[in-house]
Amino acid sequence: MKKLLLTLLLILTTAGMANAFDKYTINRDELPQKAQDFISEYFPKAKIGMIKVDKHLLKKTDYDVRLVNGPTIEFINSGIWTEVDCKSREVPQGIIMKPIRNYVAKTFSDVKIVKIEKKSSGYEVKLSDGVELKFNLVGQFKSVKMDD
Repeated sequence: MKKLLLTLLLILTTAGMANAFDKYTINRDELPQKAQDFISEYFPKAKIGMIKVDKHLLKKTDYDVRLVNGPTIEFINSGIWTEVDCKSREVPQGIIMKPIRNYVAKTFSDVKIVKIEKKSSGYEVKLSDGVELKFNLVGQFKSVKMDD
């Protein structure tokens, strides 16, 4: 019985500590300079709706930024973007690698890119018609997933 209570207490403490490292703000200065520059360049008129500063135990920090007009952007500790989700609006062209832009324009001419995610294996792109595309790190097409 004591082991069960001790285990339960440990789980609750760990869960509480995990949430204790999250911080919410609207202050742009809480972001790394690269992230601030990225927002200024690609979303110059957008206002910050919320910034979630997510500190992890090993000093790694992630930033989730929600802009008032809808887009959400995720940054890693250094301020480099990992995901840009513009919902139903088009992702700014300058964010997307030229080979990916060219492939989408040639193959899916009547749609726009509404989300892009940068992963260690490459890029995942979501189009306005629900199609999801995967590209490698240099922008070469790998696969497609269609909505059913």
